[in-house]
Amino acid sequence: MSTIQGSAAGDDHHRDDDNQYLLSYSDDDHDHLKRLPPPLTLLQQAYKSGADLVKYLPTGTAIAFRVLSPIVTDYGSCPVPVNRMMTLALLFFCALTSFVLPFTDSFTDSVTGSVRYGLATYRGLLIIDGCPSPPPALAAKYKLTPIDFVHAFMTLIVFVAVALADHNVVSCFYPIESDTMAQLVAAVPVVVGLLASASFVAFPTTRHGIGFPVTPEASTR
Repeated sequence: MSTIQGSAAGDDHHRDDDNQYLLSYSDDDHDHLKRLPPPLTLLQQAYKSGADLVKYLPTGTAIAFRVLSPIVTDYGSCPVPVNRMMTLALLFFCALTSFVLPFTDSFTDSVTGSVRYGLATYRGLLIIDGCPSPPPALAAKYKLTPIDFVHAFMTLIVFVAVALADHNVVSCFYPIESDTMAQLVAAVPVVVGLLASASFVAFPTTRHGIGFPVTPEASTR
């Protein structure tokens, strides 16, 4: 009888251990699930894609151009040849900026904690902020990719479409008398912007260049 009671007591002890293990495992698993981020809904994903487009499109360059174009064109009249020369120079500078900025990138220096900026090359990141270069292993993580050229060309096309449809530039270089042609020129930036937006969403980039916020993922690449 004592043997049977001892065996039953041992079984109860094992059951208690198993129940405690299951309870502890369930608690740990529940805590782990709590720490997992919730999945993005379709609307949240759409908002995230829209926020990414703000980074990819040449917003800052376009705003600077819209502010300066009335000044250099004398509000579209271009009374002297110098106005056209200054307008061409402004167009070239803004177009070059739109093309180059997608090739810039940044990272957080692990020693100083400051944000470092550079230009992506085939060998890695070329530092342009005047500070010492990062280790070769770190710089090699920022090599040029085909996606960089896609973003650079699409950003350039978007700016050119917006700039050539600007009222001051149109009045200075190619005055449009037809209402139909004026509506067509006004619709070009919208169409180009939609195509560029689709390209940016289809081919996202992880670069955080000049003017872009640096995320923790970018600092640990």
